[in-house]
Amino acid sequence: MNNYLEKLNEEQRKPVLHTKGPLMVIAGAGSGKTRVLTYKIVHLLNLGISPFNILALTFTNKAAKEMKERISKITSETQGKSIWMGTFHSIFARILRSESELIGFPSNFTIYDTYDSEKLISNIVKEMNLNKDFYKTKSIKNRISSLKNSFITPKNYFNQPELVESDKLANRIQFGEIYRNYVSRCFKSAVMDFDDLLLKTNQLLNSSPETLIKYQKIFKYILVDEYQDTNYSQYLIIKSLADRYQNLCVVGDDSQSIYSFRGANIDNILNFKKNYPDCTTYKLEQNYRSSKNIVEAANSLIKQNKYKIDKNIWTLNEYGSKIILNKSQNDSDEGRFIASNIFEEKNNNQLDNGSFAILYRTNAQSRSIEDALRKINIDYQVFGGLSFYQRKEIKDVTAYLRLVVNNSDEESLRRVINFPPRGIGLKTVEKLLLISEKEKVSMYAVTALINKYPKLFNKGLIARINDFRNLIESLKIESQKKDADYILTNVINRSGIIDFYRNEGSVESINRIENIEELRSGINDFILEQKELADGDTSISRYLQDISLYSETDKDLSSDRVSLMTIHMAKGLEFKVVYVVGIEENLFPSVLSLNTNEDLEEERRLFYVAMTRAKHKLVLSHCDFRFKWGNIVECEPSRFLDEINTEFLEKNNFKEDFKPTIENNISRIRKLRKKGFINVNKNNTINTSVINIVTNDVVEHQRFGIGTVEKVEGDEQNKKATINFKIGGTKTILLKFAKLKIKKGTF
Repeated sequence: MNNYLEKLNEEQRKPVLHTKGPLMVIAGAGSGKTRVLTYKIVHLLNLGISPFNILALTFTNKAAKEMKERISKITSETQGKSIWMGTFHSIFARILRSESELIGFPSNFTIYDTYDSEKLISNIVKEMNLNKDFYKTKSIKNRISSLKNSFITPKNYFNQPELVESDKLANRIQFGEIYRNYVSRCFKSAVMDFDDLLLKTNQLLNSSPETLIKYQKIFKYILVDEYQDTNYSQYLIIKSLADRYQNLCVVGDDSQSIYSFRGANIDNILNFKKNYPDCTTYKLEQNYRSSKNIVEAANSLIKQNKYKIDKNIWTLNEYGSKIILNKSQNDSDEGRFIASNIFEEKNNNQLDNGSFAILYRTNAQSRSIEDALRKINIDYQVFGGLSFYQRKEIKDVTAYLRLVVNNSDEESLRRVINFPPRGIGLKTVEKLLLISEKEKVSMYAVTALINKYPKLFNKGLIARINDFRNLIESLKIESQKKDADYILTNVINRSGIIDFYRNEGSVESINRIENIEELRSGINDFILEQKELADGDTSISRYLQDISLYSETDKDLSSDRVSLMTIHMAKGLEFKVVYVVGIEENLFPSVLSLNTNEDLEEERRLFYVAMTRAKHKLVLSHCDFRFKWGNIVECEPSRFLDEINTEFLEKNNFKEDFKPTIENNISRIRKLRKKGFINVNKNNTINTSVINIVTNDVVEHQRFGIGTVEKVEGDEQNKKATINFKIGGTKTILLKFAKLKIKKGTF
């Protein structure tokens, strides 16, 4: 344990040894930030600080797990597991469960994810008979989230006329009522959403001085990772908890602040010195990840930002190859270029698929890339799609589990009371809701009162509701003594879900059954993990807490697949070869970011993050034309490309004249001509540079890659060549239209 300091360079060692008072570590991309955080905690433990007095807040569960494992290896497993380490949401959920009664919640409250919250909002909008065009679920949810993260409750909202007025101008006059109903329904259902885990923690610490002092005394040393991504609510919690001892260490990089749309406030890191005048600042400026070309190119880009902390990122790594700046005719050509380039890189440098990442600004851009990769059989994985825990069958099963743990969970009741179908329809659910509001009890509690309303429920319906209630009640009793796997197994078997899908007999149903089996596998992993802990808890309640805090940013990368994801999802990752696509005006930077300089600077930071994911090779790509919303749109290269010093760039596929080829989609060409985007001179359609190719020549095609000419035949106007391409196979090409280059040598 004593030799851990030897594994740090001088600049990393300084913040590790600094243990007293406020401390800010500005950690550039690839500078060993995680190593510094890990060894700083190890150093505190080495000084005799109790692990129970250390709070370490990360932004992903995966990061917390990896750091705990590293610390356990250096110190001991007992010390590693005793540290209060995890995401903001997981740590504060743990605190709230212990102190929930102080804010009027039971300890078994349910945690809603985004899907659950949106479902509840959708129901409220429907019940209020509001126009869905003005009250779109996602936008309402985002606004509520923004208000909560700014510590604005419904009461605060109605006391701020400017907020009410802004919603009136947006034709959302009833937003305040939706917000109030949403909060009320969550409270009645004993539910918190992700934003509540922060909001309620703030309320707890503000309303109970004894509780604040209690946790201030526990958390004598506080470390916060990715501080540039904290929001106002997180800032307030950290400030309150650190106020007693001031031993607060924040680590981050203002140049990688890219989450303002989630409420992140870059001012938290930029103004840290103002908030803590006695703070010490260290900068980690040596990049261990990327080649010198990539580091210096990224520096030349980010220096254009005005709102930043000055730093000089440098590296001792080799210069490496120049950054390739690729121009493609359209998005399909862009996809083909990238797929063929990956094929070449794999063969030439013996790389596996996991060495590659393709990054884009929006998820919709993945389609053309996926098509190209599939055509040449390159395995890939797309991040940002539907996660395992969001799949219908998994939501169905977990809704049963949540209802067993928390009978007041209204959305879970709505989801499963008639699934699998048991003859309890929507009209019955509406009746239960009306009685719930009248009796001022939960909808589940109403199921025990239905005999009082014989006019609303016939005998058959009462019997079916009672059967459902008996199922939940029996499972609830069992859950007090049995572990999570036992309860899950009983839910699956006794609810009839598995039988329902078996009887459907479709391929999709088989997939759903397999996913439910995978859920069982996951719950067994959870139980094994809990059994290893001294204070392990194998209950279904603890399991639900764990999966409800599952983060979409906890990505499991596969070594045998190329990774496709948005740049936001790539934060914190690194790859040997990175392709950044669609670097065009109005796409990157986004058209939504062009209104203010602050938004534009964040887009530039996002591009900086994309560039600094690459270790050895970086390819930046843009198109002349792109399909958007069913139309062909002429594209302009992004202004960001002009901001990169040209000495670090190597252009690929840049041509002055646009010439259509036989491979192009004819309808696209016609549309382009009609719109005036291209003007083809018929006298110049013949590609004279390749007319005279002969057998055994090595050529390169824009779409099919490199190949060897096997046969040439025909007169000059109709001359064609049979070419064996490494990627595309054998093709016969009409030479006068061919996009071919003659290469030297063989392959």
